Amino acid sequence: MNPCVRKQLGFGDNDIVVTLRPPAVEAHYHNPEAEVLLDAALNFLTQTPDVRVILLPRNENQAKRLKDTWGKWIGSRKIVIPEHVVDGINLIWFSDLVVSGGGTMNREAAALGVPVYSIFRGKIGAVDRHLQQEGRLVLIESVDDIREKIVLKRRQKNEQKVSDDRPALRAIVDGITNVTKSRPG
Repeated sequence: MNPCVRKQLGFGDNDIVVTLRPPAVEAHYHNPEAEVLLDAALNFLTQTPDVRVILLPRNENQAKRLKDTWGKWIGSRKIVIPEHVVDGINLIWFSDLVVSGGGTMNREAAALGVPVYSIFRGKIGAVDRHLQQEGRLVLIESVDDIREKIVLKRRQKNEQKVSDDRPALRAIVDGITNVTKSRPG
């Protein structure tokens, strides 16, 4: 892990960093409610002091729409769309929380013990239901849930919510933690 990722993106040590992955609007399973939740989440996050958002559009069309809609916040660097590819696991690990339109990023954040909130509004799969039941994934199902469920705070990188009865997951998280601690900052 590279602890400089926050600095590379222009974020300070006191910023609450939220990685946000929009929903897959071009997917066959897309539900437009997810776009309403995305806009509500971005409104909430941009209005909160000390919060900085790393916005990861899924494609160029989505990036253009997001830049058109959120240009004021992108111009002020409250929202950052990385200019180059960023290592996703590294980015998640050094974020304070993740808000995502579903899929792999949600599960990676949950596996790493990073607070994760899903704005996916399609049929919820068994893995995500299981993560929700364990308290490792929070489903955002309405605009009101944005303010009621999302907790904005700096995360201690040594906080881990991985139970010891999952040896494979524990080994992965411990390995990531050890690599992170051994790298010069």
